[in-house]
Amino acid sequence: MFSKQILPVLAAAAGIASAASSSSSTCKQTTFTINSQADISALASCTTLTGNVVIGNQTDATLDFSGIDEIDGDLTLLNNNLVSTLKSSSTTSITGAFHLQNLTTLSTLSFTELTSVGSINWVSLTALDVLTFTAGIKTASSIIVSDTFLSSLDGLDVESADTININNNRRLVSYTSSLGNVTDLLNINANGLDLQVSFPDLVWIANMTISNVSSFSVPSLQTVNGSMRFDSNFFESFSAPNLTSTTSGDISFVSNAELTNITVPQLTSIGGGFLIANNTAINKINGFNKLKTVGGAINMRGNFTDIELPALSDVKGAFDIVSTGDISSSCATFKKLAPSSSGGNGDIQGQYTCESNNAEANSDTNPTSTGSSSGSSSTGTSGNGNAAAGISVNSLAVLGLAGVAVIAQML
Repeated sequence: MFSKQILPVLAAAAGIASAASSSSSTCKQTTFTINSQADISALASCTTLTGNVVIGNQTDATLDFSGIDEIDGDLTLLNNNLVSTLKSSSTTSITGAFHLQNLTTLSTLSFTELTSVGSINWVSLTALDVLTFTAGIKTASSIIVSDTFLSSLDGLDVESADTININNNRRLVSYTSSLGNVTDLLNINANGLDLQVSFPDLVWIANMTISNVSSFSVPSLQTVNGSMRFDSNFFESFSAPNLTSTTSGDISFVSNAELTNITVPQLTSIGGGFLIANNTAINKINGFNKLKTVGGAINMRGNFTDIELPALSDVKGAFDIVSTGDISSSCATFKKLAPSSSGGNGDIQGQYTCESNNAEANSDTNPTSTGSSSGSSSTGTSGNGNAAAGISVNSLAVLGLAGVAVIAQML
């Protein structure tokens, strides 16, 4: 009799203990498949999901993951034209990829407590116009945001990343971040015409390609480990007051129609080539007063009246400058650095060309072309294998997007 009475009591107690345990439980499986809000509700006892969460393409319009604090794996939602709201008020971490792609009706993306993700890959979210990440994502190894309706990237504020690729977001007008370093590639390209970009804390970066922005601010930047390229932007001036060197790659400014001034006063060395071409508003190059060493070639095309590189003493590749204006006094100075075959002291080790009054300077896409002599042109023997003289202006600009092509393979 006693045993019959005590067993239900023990069973009830066990149920209470089980419920208490489940309130902070971890649920594990290879893949959690979500096709409705009911599927999420069925996981109500799980505060942590260990495994990949895959959302199908036939779902409810609203999917709310509130109650799930951590996803130890990927969160993937692809090719869904039904979901309009994806949200969570409790999820703080997604350790894998947060991958959203080809979602034509998603207009609300709200993860108010999310601070850490393995990577962000958001592509073709054509109705998404606002991010609600109140706590702000502080950690992500890679961020790719492409083809969205976003006007701001508020809430994406990582301090470091391997890759950041922001492209084809036609309404994007603002991107400010406390980003401190990028170990592989920063690419910003083909976004809103009035896009203003500010990285006040960026100190170190590997490679950077910036296109179609109206302002770009990197006041703390000290080192570029690879290449730094600016193509077809709309800003009038560029300044990197603390940049001292690029260790291996190029610095190039190509077809920035409104650019009138470039100032990098502390730059002493460029590991690769130095290219300034078809920036038709620039008349003077006088913002590189400490530049001593260029590991590749120097190629310049434009409407210059004065080019000053007073500290220049070592150019491993070619030296090839052509202007629509009269730069004969600048050419006379540079000729002293030319190879001995061109009457100089050999500080320039590659072929030497300096030419004034060439009306085709901005349309010349072959920096090795000397054109017709105007009395200030001189050539010598070609330099070592580091010379970039055989690369056209257009080709060199395209090379800056090579890293983007690599990233595209990931999409």
